[in-house]
Amino acid sequence: MVGYDPDNQRKVLPPEKAALAGSLSGMVTRAMISPLDVIKIRFQLQIEKLSSQSKQGKYWGLWQASCRILSEEGTTAFWKGHVPAQLLSICYGAVQFTSFELLTELVHNGTTYHSQMPAVHFVCGGLSACCATVACQPLDTLRTRFAAQGEPRVYRSLRHATSTMYRKGGVLTFYRGLAPTVVAIFPYAGLQFFFYNILKDILLVQSKEANPTGSFRKLLCGSCAGIISKTITYPFDLIKKRLQVGGFEEARAPFGQVRSYQGLVDCMVRIAREEGPQGFFKGLSPSLVKAALSTGFTFFWYELFCGLLSNQNGKQ
Repeated sequence: MVGYDPDNQRKVLPPEKAALAGSLSGMVTRAMISPLDVIKIRFQLQIEKLSSQSKQGKYWGLWQASCRILSEEGTTAFWKGHVPAQLLSICYGAVQFTSFELLTELVHNGTTYHSQMPAVHFVCGGLSACCATVACQPLDTLRTRFAAQGEPRVYRSLRHATSTMYRKGGVLTFYRGLAPTVVAIFPYAGLQFFFYNILKDILLVQSKEANPTGSFRKLLCGSCAGIISKTITYPFDLIKKRLQVGGFEEARAPFGQVRSYQGLVDCMVRIAREEGPQGFFKGLSPSLVKAALSTGFTFFWYELFCGLLSNQNGKQ
């Protein structure tokens, strides 16, 4: 069970073990979905249309983009920015799941709202993701810039990127895109936890399994939850990526047109005017594939590691 379960005290993990399970879940999942993340970011940052008919931009389809990145930059390009991405996943998973477990426990023990579990999971999931986002935003910005750059590379290493960004823009450079991220992450994560637990309860009743921990059903529930929540909140993710590469135009020149936005509102207005409503959904296809795999495997691995750590507790 993701979240505090008063009916099963044996499986209630202490915060440090919930953090460990969240970190391991994020680390394993990140290694699996990195190529889709790179392609998604390239699509999100492209100003030109993503169309195989017009072919105005550098990329216009999932398969075409994969082949082009492979031919121009090699296999390792699909893991560009993997070090900061892994640090992001490990940190994010630890903070998010630990916060979620603590918040749901607080609701159960300190309020009368514990009977309204779907609503509790939505609110606690959103708040836990906000905590993780604020803590990990610098790593997310670094990851985005590494994935966005082509060849030759502007940033040679994580240390070089950090020092260069700080020298050019100061600390605030690492928090570019934080506003749309926070606006989007609350409903996105809240809906993830909401739909995951709803769908899992439905399948649990149908399958009549007492404890399908680590089963295919939980992977399926996580994937469906990821697709639904990502579709609803996707435009904010695209805006965040556009803002995160502000001041990084020299690395984007080989990919086509570049834009410099003055903030959240300016970014939204210019995308709507220059690219139309469909501009807010560029890269949605790889993003949905990524969301299905990422969310599904994140919950899958988290519950699996929680089960292992819980069994370890029982043996001690």
